[in-house]
Amino acid sequence: MKANVGSIDRGLRIVAGLVILGAGYYYHNWWGLVGLLPLLTGIVRFCPAYLPLGLSTCPKKPD
Repeated sequence: MKANVGSIDRGLRIVAGLVILGAGYYYHNWWGLVGLLPLLTGIVRFCPAYLPLGLSTCPKKPD
């Protein structure tokens, strides 16, 4: 798996995942587990949804 999530995107995903998980815990709602998706994609720096779209937020490496 080649990393396709940049540093800013990564930070936003981790924060959003934690906020969604926290809200789910606070409201005693299972929908909070949806926060695992952005959290995990931020941790591993890979988003499978970016592949078919050809997106990447990682900076290009000079040749």
